[in-house]
Amino acid sequence: MKHTLTNADCLKHLERCSVPCGGRWDTIFADPPDNIGLGYNEYDDSLPVAEYRDRLREWLYAFINVANAVWFSYNSRWTTAVAGIAEEIVEHNGNYSARKAEEQFIEAKFCVQTFTFGQHNHHDLGNCHRPLLRLRWKEALLFPDAIRVESERQKIGDKRADPRGRVPGDVFDFPRVTGNSKQRRTWHKTQLHEGLVERCLRLTTPPDGYVLDPFGGTGTTLRVAKRCGFNCDLIELDSTYCANIAGEHDMKAQRTKPPTWTLEYAVAQPEDLPMFGGRHDTETLGAKSQS
Repeated sequence: MKHTLTNADCLKHLERCSVPCGGRWDTIFADPPDNIGLGYNEYDDSLPVAEYRDRLREWLYAFINVANAVWFSYNSRWTTAVAGIAEEIVEHNGNYSARKAEEQFIEAKFCVQTFTFGQHNHHDLGNCHRPLLRLRWKEALLFPDAIRVESERQKIGDKRADPRGRVPGDVFDFPRVTGNSKQRRTWHKTQLHEGLVERCLRLTTPPDGYVLDPFGGTGTTLRVAKRCGFNCDLIELDSTYCANIAGEHDMKAQRTKPPTWTLEYAVAQPEDLPMFGGRHDTETLGAKSQS
């Protein structure tokens, strides 16, 4: 397996970086800044609305043209904007010149992450979900058997139950990673649940496949990729976040421009790590059994 971490702006870096064997990553998992005024170290999270919408479009177009499948997690306030961009991408096949305009080669599927411990609002409905868009080239394979969960029939001992379990639906029930979770990296403002990322990666990535996270954040995608046996590239704009990720994974600094860290090792099978990152997790046994 090979894992890399690059300190760069993802759009600029994708214009010049090399792409894995085959010319595409199997999966991109992207969780961009939400533009809600969070105090990141080296990123302005308070762009004008029109500028941020343009950024959403740039991100989505750039990602779908270098990957077989793209998972895009975003704040619910941008639902209509993202839906419009997704419709445009599907209609124009990502502006990919080698495709015939009259045929549809990209599909968009909207999912949602729900969580019971949401943000309380004294004046309106609280926010207890996070939308999740999946863009996929139609010829790209899915691997539903890799994400099967225990069915309700299995739970009650029904003999009609499929012994493999069931493929979960498009509503992903994973909690927010709050301050008291051992998954939490307190040096970053936000963080997604590893179980959510794992389900997405396993569904769209083949064994020994290639994953890209253009917003490295706390390194969640890297931790999941190591556990699943996937090659993983991270891009992260913030140099402090890069240093923290590299330190956690004992990655070696490379003399490159932009700065890069790597971790490369041979494995006979995926890492034997506990679900959701072992000591960094406080989720209950019941929550683990759902992923």
